[in-house]
Amino acid sequence: MSDPQHRTSTHRGVRRVSRRGTAVVAGILGAALALTGCTPPATEAPADPEYELTAQTDAPSGDIDSFSWVSYAEPYSLDYAYAFDYSDNQVLSNVCESLLRLNPDYTLTPALAESFAHPTPTTWVYTIRDGVTFHDGTPLTAADVVASMSRHLDPAVGSSWYSVYQNVTSIEQTGDREVTVTEASADSQFNLAMGGSAGVIESAATLAEAGADYGNSTGGVNCTGPFSLTEWKSGERITLTRYDDYWDESLRAKSGEVDFIFMNDANARVNALASGEVDGGWMVPLEAAPQLENSSVGDLRFGMSTAVSSLIVSNLDGPLGDVNVRRALLMALDREGIVSAAAKGYGEVTDALTTESVWVGASEAGLASAFDDLSEYPYDLDAAKQLVEEAGAVGEEITLVTAPISSDFTVIAQATAAAAESIGLKATIQTVTPNAYTALFSDPSAREGVDLFYTSWYLSSPDPLEMYSVLRTGEFSNYGEWSDPEFDQVVNEAIAIDDPAARSEKTAEAQRIANEELPWLPLYTGPMSLFLGERITGVAPSIAFLYYPWAATIGAR
Repeated sequence: MSDPQHRTSTHRGVRRVSRRGTAVVAGILGAALALTGCTPPATEAPADPEYELTAQTDAPSGDIDSFSWVSYAEPYSLDYAYAFDYSDNQVLSNVCESLLRLNPDYTLTPALAESFAHPTPTTWVYTIRDGVTFHDGTPLTAADVVASMSRHLDPAVGSSWYSVYQNVTSIEQTGDREVTVTEASADSQFNLAMGGSAGVIESAATLAEAGADYGNSTGGVNCTGPFSLTEWKSGERITLTRYDDYWDESLRAKSGEVDFIFMNDANARVNALASGEVDGGWMVPLEAAPQLENSSVGDLRFGMSTAVSSLIVSNLDGPLGDVNVRRALLMALDREGIVSAAAKGYGEVTDALTTESVWVGASEAGLASAFDDLSEYPYDLDAAKQLVEEAGAVGEEITLVTAPISSDFTVIAQATAAAAESIGLKATIQTVTPNAYTALFSDPSAREGVDLFYTSWYLSSPDPLEMYSVLRTGEFSNYGEWSDPEFDQVVNEAIAIDDPAARSEKTAEAQRIANEELPWLPLYTGPMSLFLGERITGVAPSIAFLYYPWAATIGAR
């Protein structure tokens, strides 16, 4: 699933060519079309930047005592039940582990479950790995697995990952090292989600002892990952220390410590990277790409992403309740210009809400149907105006919300307002704090009176159904309460299909419906950015950093 900043600020490359594990050179032509009211970038990037997708940086020459890492924000929580955003998961992925492991190429392999079985359409049986210990030295047991997974079903916890468990009827220990999950109906997506936060396992004793403080800066966490949480200095930093008794020698941490330093200000982050004050960071402000690409203290890299930048339609009682008005607004948006201004040319326009990177195991027919048969929404102001007039929506008002999180927020908000005005709608931009923006993704009251807001929505499992599952009637993240019975039926039928190739062909039907109905307006996709200082190397520049213990692979250059 994606995050609030994946979802929020920031909760999906290059179509057909950004396959996992490949290195691709993509030349992106920056559009020259004007964006009324857009703020010009502080540092001009080339109009047509060329970049290479890197699957893996050079192997380390050896271990290193420590390295520092800059984050745009402090984690909201390290409780896996609430870890729903980039800032949370980039830390948690190195400390806490899941039943399965989501790898940098978005494949799933065993982790704390050494194996799993699917004996009936409604049961998943996990065999828990022997010889694993939590950071306090106690052994991992099946009881810990039951306790950790059961929290998602507890209304008092209010897990952000409840949707993964909504079909679960029981979670039981069925052997010394065996846990069985039973569901009300066949659900292929449950097991696929076990490589993310929904599959994280914590010590049952720690959960009971920490109580409400679990996962915060006071209560901390006690998991099984290659690093343990040593210190959380609220508002400043988090320090992780190598766990010497880590079970998986292939991912033994090559650094003794990692310091995550919180810097909200994008200029401060860029200056810290360019000066060598910090050793690295994910999601580099792209307006600084030319500066960092020419840096003498490190390297800017780009990797696979699953995120799609979109506008979420959150009010279908307003003018955007008419699908023709939604289509008109998308056609009035100069999306090539937005890629140029908001992403500095590092991306491309898309009409889908998923990237091909998550269609793991899809058939060629499924992929072709999913991406080649989509309706296109080219920039066409005259056609857009006509649609609004035919809908009788001229003069109606929409409100879109933004926040001072990064420059793309400003660009997209202003471009959307300008596009709406250009086709006869009245548009108001409301700017809220980053925290208030995050609330749009979790609190229905925060969305009252809001017609649109922006997201860079990533997926947490190697399957596009994760995206379309959340758009079914009544789903928590179906923020506009969009409802289409045919879409619901198609998604539900796809969920019941275990074979990924067959499932992809049914999922393509859902993608086509969403493409035609536009409950969310897809804008563009782009690569994941990474800066590595001159002291370190060894990481895979993939959005899997949100779930894979990436910091463990970094050592001395």
